[in-house]
Amino acid sequence: MSITAEEKARVMKEFATKEGDTGSPEVQVAILSSRIATLTEHFKIHKKDNHGRRGLLKMVALRRKLLDYARSKDEARYQDLIKRLGLRR
Repeated sequence: MSITAEEKARVMKEFATKEGDTGSPEVQVAILSSRIATLTEHFKIHKKDNHGRRGLLKMVALRRKLLDYARSKDEARYQDLIKRLGLRR
């Protein structure tokens, strides 16, 4: 399962640090979070899709690594990002 091109463009526009930004940790984490949310809904219906679940776990691990990187570089940007995405409570 993937997100649509329109959804991806919207997320990139919302989280971009400058015009045309697609590689910053903020954008990458936001896109991964959108894909993870889509897959989570998929697994509520298809409980036995274990092959897809492996991909989901890889995405969660990649998002965790990107968040750790963002935190090591700039704590304020990290805090702003998790607040905007609603990842922590």
